[in-house]
Amino acid sequence: MGEFKVHRVRFFDYMPSAIRAMAFNSRSERLALARADGAVEVFNFSDNYYQEKVVPGQDGRAVEALCWVGQRLFSAGLNGEITEYDLENLRPKYTMDAYGGPIWTISSNTQGTLLAVGCEDGTVKIFEMLETGIQFQRNLDRQKGRVISLSWHPSGSLIAAGMMDMIRIFDAETGEHARSDKGLGTSNSREVVVWGVVFLSDNTIISGDSAGKVQIWDGLTGTLLHTHLITKWDVLALAVSQDETSLIAGTSEGTVVQFQFLSSTMGQQDKDWVRTRTFKNHSHDVRALVHTDTAVVSGGMDTQLVVRPLLDKVDKNTQESSLRKITFPHKSLVCCAKKAGMLLFQFPDHLEVWRLGDSDGNGKPGDTLPVNRKPEKLIQLNRKGEEHICCSALSPCGGWLAYSTVSSVRLYRLQHDNNNISINKVSKLPKILHSAHQLCFSSDSSKLFASSTNSSVIILSLNQSECKYLHTLKPKSGYVNCVYSAHLWKCVSCPTAIAIHPTSSNLVTVHADQQMFEYSLVQKEYTDWSRKLQKQGLHPLWLQRDTPITHVTFNPKNPAHIILHDTFMFCIVDQTLPLPEAKAMFHNQMMLRSLPEAERIGQSHAFKICKTFQHLLCVRLLEDHSVVVVERPLLDIQSQLPAPVRQKKFAT
Repeated sequence: MGEFKVHRVRFFDYMPSAIRAMAFNSRSERLALARADGAVEVFNFSDNYYQEKVVPGQDGRAVEALCWVGQRLFSAGLNGEITEYDLENLRPKYTMDAYGGPIWTISSNTQGTLLAVGCEDGTVKIFEMLETGIQFQRNLDRQKGRVISLSWHPSGSLIAAGMMDMIRIFDAETGEHARSDKGLGTSNSREVVVWGVVFLSDNTIISGDSAGKVQIWDGLTGTLLHTHLITKWDVLALAVSQDETSLIAGTSEGTVVQFQFLSSTMGQQDKDWVRTRTFKNHSHDVRALVHTDTAVVSGGMDTQLVVRPLLDKVDKNTQESSLRKITFPHKSLVCCAKKAGMLLFQFPDHLEVWRLGDSDGNGKPGDTLPVNRKPEKLIQLNRKGEEHICCSALSPCGGWLAYSTVSSVRLYRLQHDNNNISINKVSKLPKILHSAHQLCFSSDSSKLFASSTNSSVIILSLNQSECKYLHTLKPKSGYVNCVYSAHLWKCVSCPTAIAIHPTSSNLVTVHADQQMFEYSLVQKEYTDWSRKLQKQGLHPLWLQRDTPITHVTFNPKNPAHIILHDTFMFCIVDQTLPLPEAKAMFHNQMMLRSLPEAERIGQSHAFKICKTFQHLLCVRLLEDHSVVVVERPLLDIQSQLPAPVRQKKFAT
């Protein structure tokens, strides 16, 4: 594998935001997730749960609820606005004020023709879906108290609204109040909030409330059928499976409780909702739930997206049967100036530039070397305006810094001399450069590349403190979405990392399904090594990894080495060595080093894996052949979370 001097960095204070809402599109198998900072993320569940898209947040845009209508995504929040998102250009498409005060919930009918929102002023507002937007249609009968939760009957004719101390049912066509389910209040007259409501096709209504109850109602008569007390605190979210045979409830204790529609005794025809399982995968409130055909998906204050497979719905000992906890973004928030030995850390509201420490010491593998110069924070650059930063880049020489929001790009010139550093904004940028999804500097720091709208790449020339437009690269007619990959071949799975070899001009791509390809841009065909890899197949343990490769680079001193990493390991692929057979041991390098020499040589293969460093946000090779490893331990994130609102104690 070779020996490297490693800069082990743990001073990137990355802190993910709490999960506030989720919505699942069963047709496209996309999960939309909203965070407390207003960011919206889209995960492709059919492509190894890859985070496909991120719409950056904005100050003051607090998303309280999400809703898919076909392939269109809507959100609503306590600012009283409804937002539709442009999922191609990763920005809000438009925003509309509902004029009902803060919006607590949003829901569409099964037919995808109407959108309903529940407001602080007690109204349920109905909007008609149009091709280019939405149009207000009517208010349903106004009630006293805020509307917290909504659920449409699958027929689209009725809407159930969860409120304070009651559930009201409305006729969606006339807007009139049809009936109420009351009796939610407790004996001590404490007001009960109906946080979640589900309207089933057999007219059963299921509610979850702040009294810790999941209650089953007859929606036709308003009769309470069953009460399940599942917590002393709040039931914050409900979700039901598509076939309406399984229900899940999230609590403020961090638990998710499953109910199934089963016969209570063997051979009995009548079925009831029976509590069957309790999952404990969160330390804080579970604010959002989704029930897919095969899994329970949950998120909340602890910031983690948890995918808990239902083992009776999946094959055991498969990738689909493993528990997943997604904490870190699937794109890098760290940029490395490999010539200058500097790091750029991206936060939603600012950027930080650090200079790495230095050591002249030498030692054997695993030793900690004495530090001559400690790492130093050189610059903190606060963003302008309300829009959060969506991408950023630092040039290899450390002399240029750029970042973009959804509406503008800013470029800065950095000048550093020993302990002195200055930063100056480049005031005039080409008008063609409005915003960027990704930013990248050339290896000689003379050009800036910006991926823009319509799958184009804008090339800018940098000189002293000037920036000039050179050219725009556009895909051929008929090609779209080539921001992250060259359209040289068609792949089923989305690319998660790409890189072009500096000497051979071979393009290496790694995909969400963990497949890897190498393509010769000169010969315009797969390389022999890539063909051999696809013919033999990757090792099963490589394919079973559940986090995507987020970066690929190369070792200039050894052109046959490909360096890549995910969250839990980094790997050097040596193209001169044989590929591992399916039954071969897939060792971590530390384990391999402990074997006798003869056995170690016999088990040597192309994939050299290091798991010494965990929760990796960045692995980069500097010009001096040292390696930068940026870690963010989960314990550090958990220590910065607010104390749980409710926490179950043993035997209580």
